[in-house]
Amino acid sequence: MRFVLTMVFLGISLAGCEEKPKEAPPPPPPEVTVLTVVEKDTPLSFEFVGKTVSSRKVEIRSRVEGFLEKRLYQEGSRVKEGQPMFQMDAKPFEADVLAAKAGLAQQEARLKTATINLNRVRPLARKKAVAQKELDEAEGNYYSAAAAVEAAKANLTQAELKLGYTLIKSPVSGLSSYAVQQEGAYIGMGTGSLLTYVAQIDPMWVELSISENQTLQYARQKRAGLVRAPENDRFTIKLLLADGREYAHEGVVTFADASISEQTGTFLVRAEVANPDDILRPGQFVRVLLQGAIRPHAILLPKIAVQQGKNGSFVWVIDEQDKAQYRAVEPGPWQGENWFIDDGLKAGDRVVVEGAGKLREGVKVSIAAAKPEEGKAAAGDKPAS
Repeated sequence: MRFVLTMVFLGISLAGCEEKPKEAPPPPPPEVTVLTVVEKDTPLSFEFVGKTVSSRKVEIRSRVEGFLEKRLYQEGSRVKEGQPMFQMDAKPFEADVLAAKAGLAQQEARLKTATINLNRVRPLARKKAVAQKELDEAEGNYYSAAAAVEAAKANLTQAELKLGYTLIKSPVSGLSSYAVQQEGAYIGMGTGSLLTYVAQIDPMWVELSISENQTLQYARQKRAGLVRAPENDRFTIKLLLADGREYAHEGVVTFADASISEQTGTFLVRAEVANPDDILRPGQFVRVLLQGAIRPHAILLPKIAVQQGKNGSFVWVIDEQDKAQYRAVEPGPWQGENWFIDDGLKAGDRVVVEGAGKLREGVKVSIAAAKPEEGKAAAGDKPAS
């Protein structure tokens, strides 16, 4: 019994000598990625849907009536200025030229006879050898014959013009369309004189419509100093084609309509862009990036950095003690993958970009990376909403 009591006492003593369990270490501070806010003049780019239009679309019409003898161009091909496109039957007009030449020769013969007669009568009239009436008649015949010669010359010129109109040429360089009339058709005047058309495509026009609301918003931001227009309002454009590729040549805005369209409620704006390789054709729909305006002293944040709460938009800012602080902000328009911040931030603020879901007010954080505002450099050529 004594042995048993000794062993029990020894077990209790050993149990009392065991070490107490250690407390769990505190969790590490949440790791976040931040960027340092930089104020910088930022190019703006506004996206619209545009349509390509020929800078000069010319209808090819016949100036004379007659039968169409031949088509001299390949339909749909590129034609040059002055290139023959159609040939009308020229035989009737050649006959008219011959008749006009004969009429001119006849009148010139009359004028020659009248001149000889006047030169004979004048000396006799000075010597009172003939009556004044004969001199008057000789002068009248001379002037009448001279006028008839001028009229005959005009008839000849008109006949030669009509003969020249039988060879129909393109007044511009561009792409030709299909022939409306075929060989052997009788071509009249008026609407029946249309043969085809030629569309000049270099340069090409790009038309886009800007809504009244967008125009008023731009004017309001301009007055508030949020937007600075380019010098002389010289806006440029970049085009994105249907396959997503960027068109190689930039264009320049050359025209803005003075009034709003009653049908669409929009302003028509037209830009001109070079098209030396015939990539653009009339009637294409393209995405237009309107560029040239500047947002001075702008602050851009990636969209992921801006959170939405019950009181509106906010961001997490890291203070000098590396503690998270809630900051309400007022976002502006989008610019590509970034967001303009109109109010709530200043240069030098450190804003959390990644890891914001683990934060609460006043918690100390571990900064994984501190970098300048990365969104701004890439945002200049991306559209704003």
